[in-house]
Amino acid sequence: MPDDGPQHSGGMTGSLKVARAAVVLVVFVVAVAILVAVGTRSTPTTSSSAQTTSTTAAASGSTTTTAAGGATSSSSTTTSTTSSHSHGHGAATTTTTVPHASVSVVVANATSTNGLAAHYSTVIGAGGWKMGTPIDASTTEATSTVYYAAGQQAAAEAIATTIGVKPTQVQPLTTAAPVAGVTGTDVVVVVGQDLASTSNGS
Repeated sequence: MPDDGPQHSGGMTGSLKVARAAVVLVVFVVAVAILVAVGTRSTPTTSSSAQTTSTTAAASGSTTTTAAGGATSSSSTTTSTTSSHSHGHGAATTTTTVPHASVSVVVANATSTNGLAAHYSTVIGAGGWKMGTPIDASTTEATSTVYYAAGQQAAAEAIATTIGVKPTQVQPLTTAAPVAGVTGTDVVVVVGQDLASTSNGS
């Protein structure tokens, strides 16, 4: 019958295993606690108050700005695109947006129909343009023309579209225009007989 030998060391080995298990358990609990603390820590949020979305509609001449707070504001603008060629080696394009309220406009009546300059000043002014006092032209004109000062062609074209004047009737403002006293004005609208017949005599 074999002799298994003394078993006096079994108690020491068992308690050593229990002690190791306890240490491993403590380390595990501490590690889990640290991970939970790190995972629940609040992360800094980025302020969105500076974020603004702008949409410009060149055709309608309006700009809508939506701020982060949800507020919406509208203003009238005209977008101008200018292309310039350099020695035939390509073109540079510059786009400029001009607020309507910064463009001065004067309407001159070049017909025998009373009140046309005032009528078209009201029509154009509805677009947010800076309207001057309506005047009479120095001559009678059969065809209406929209004259523009340097850098104001886009504004003149937008105004011409508003009142039904053809693009070919938008011209640079020179001393040949049948108006006086408009120095410093950005756009001068000369209302001719063609517009008189479409305004129903108003």
